[in-house]
Amino acid sequence: MSETWPSLSRRNLIGTGLVGASALALGGCGSGGTSRPRQGGTIRLAAHAASTSDTLDPAKGGTALDYVRQFMLYNGLTCIEDASLQPRLSLAQSLDSDDLITWHVDLKRGIRFHDGSELTSEDVVFSLMRHKDPAVGSKVSTLLDQFVSAKTDGRYGVTIVLNLPNADVPNLLAMSHMLIVKAGQAHPDGNGTGPFRLVDFKPSVRTLVKRNPEYWIPDRPKLDRIELIAIPDETSRVNALLSGDVHMINAVSPRSVSRIEASPAVRAVVTRSSLYTNLIMSQDSLPTGNPDFVQAVKLMLDRPLMNRAIFRDFATIANDQPIAPFQPYYNPDVAQTTLDLDKARWHVRRAGLTGVRLPLYCSTAAEGSVDMASILQEFGSQAGLNFAVNRMPADGYYSTHWMRHPMTFGNCNPRPTADLIFSQFFASDANWNESGWHNERFDKLLIEARGTRDEALRGQMYGEMQRIVHDKCGIGIPVFISLIDGYDRRLKGIEAVPLGGYMGYRFGEYAWWDEDA
Repeated sequence: MSETWPSLSRRNLIGTGLVGASALALGGCGSGGTSRPRQGGTIRLAAHAASTSDTLDPAKGGTALDYVRQFMLYNGLTCIEDASLQPRLSLAQSLDSDDLITWHVDLKRGIRFHDGSELTSEDVVFSLMRHKDPAVGSKVSTLLDQFVSAKTDGRYGVTIVLNLPNADVPNLLAMSHMLIVKAGQAHPDGNGTGPFRLVDFKPSVRTLVKRNPEYWIPDRPKLDRIELIAIPDETSRVNALLSGDVHMINAVSPRSVSRIEASPAVRAVVTRSSLYTNLIMSQDSLPTGNPDFVQAVKLMLDRPLMNRAIFRDFATIANDQPIAPFQPYYNPDVAQTTLDLDKARWHVRRAGLTGVRLPLYCSTAAEGSVDMASILQEFGSQAGLNFAVNRMPADGYYSTHWMRHPMTFGNCNPRPTADLIFSQFFASDANWNESGWHNERFDKLLIEARGTRDEALRGQMYGEMQRIVHDKCGIGIPVFISLIDGYDRRLKGIEAVPLGGYMGYRFGEYAWWDEDA
């Protein structure tokens, strides 16, 4: 990307980024054709899942399609735009704090919503504080509990006051959920400041956007129109790419990489990431809330087998802690859990669960979960547990099954910092506390780590938190999954960003079409 915004100062930014994340474009990108980006082109993107809960409201986004759609229509105060995962200024021209509690925002001038109205501090205050309204149903409402207030300071200034210090505010403000909507919109309808304008939106069917000719960043975007659809079946999604019916896909199976690379018209991009599919054991139910059951199941997870057989080694072995080995603050001293059916049987017998039959819900919507469930079913039978695998349709899986049964599979997209992954998925009051666990020591460390400027101390805290999750939480994380996307070779300007597929969901602002490639 040729144009970037100023990085936030080190004084206000502590230890962010996914250090060491690597990306590999298999087979090369193809350098023929136009030498410079040019405007024009209409493309179609196919994602792996959609549902009737698809939304234009950034606060409610929960799927890859939601994130892509919302980054096309809106902007945030900050953004993360490349593999460094360092937050940069976007709608804000400055973001400062001396104590990590009071943050001062100064907005860029002259930025306009799609309806022609100017972006002001009122829009920012409204967008931030609406997360605290239970009627909104924000997916990050618990994160915003730390916001005591957000108030206007003139037409372009905003003062944010937290209840406790938080060095990760610049990262938090870059999240898709924190994108800025127009003040007064109880139900945001796509009227943002973003690079595209909404043409058509039908939940679970399609989204169509067109280029915003008055976008506030010069020479962006390049594409004229983008259509978003879902093709839940992976084979059908790959076939659509190979046939030219679509030009971008995500969640490519490792088994399909060779098919894609055999075609001169498309390419596969593999990015090592902290994405994971996890087994969720509800701590509010039995027998899944029994500690012996949880330990038995974790001992049945053959992680190397899953990496080899399901992901063809396009994954990194995990250890039931949500920080990947190549991320900052990873704790390598947590003993690796390995397959041990003898110990698993001992835990099953001690809990009096031998022969218990338990439904296990999976779906292609949670990448790899169907095969994971089959492997767990096999090893479970050897350890005395009878898992009944229920394969559910991808369409609507997250709204009707995920977290709604004692045992389900989830899928967690990468987050740029340890604080965000812990805050959104493991804090006791988190919206996505998937297993419903509660640990006072963990919650205390989470708050303390946010406010410390001592990197060594922060690392110790995050290390202990990983150990607690590993030992106590009802979550099994077998591997971290590399991101595999497929692209038409005529689509240029794409870079790998470890936050998610489609260039961290923000490709629309940077991609361009080269018909001659």
